[in-house]
Amino acid sequence: MNMDKKQYKRFATSHAKRSPIFKNCVHAFVVGGGICLFSEGLFSLFTLCFGLAEELSRTLCSVSLIFIAVLLTGLGVFDKIAKFAGAGTLVPITGFANSVASPAIDSRSEGYVLGVGAKIFTVCGPVLLYGTLAGAIYGVIYWLCSAF
Repeated sequence: MNMDKKQYKRFATSHAKRSPIFKNCVHAFVVGGGICLFSEGLFSLFTLCFGLAEELSRTLCSVSLIFIAVLLTGLGVFDKIAKFAGAGTLVPITGFANSVASPAIDSRSEGYVLGVGAKIFTVCGPVLLYGTLAGAIYGVIYWLCSAF
């Protein structure tokens, strides 16, 4: 069966499963919004009930969301939520926590050094590297501009 690129594209498009884009967007919006609403609830709890400063409450919200995401990743629940919600779980800080924890959990059978230690940053490592590098470059540019 010989096909050129146009014929193959038509064939593949006609046999591809249609993605329910609207339904996926609603799921992402609801779950992502729920995560943000939960975070606001934590912030209110820390500031109003415990009387903590706003800056400390923000930090505790982030740490709490990271902890919960890693815990749910370890229990195998986060993947089920992410399959349902898609980008709704991946865009907030919870997705970043999952991208760090998931490779580490998957490679724990290889040992702590060659498994967990070597693979923990496989997914988010480039983000950390280039984010840090971009921040350093921006800092130098800002310093040079403010010095003159």
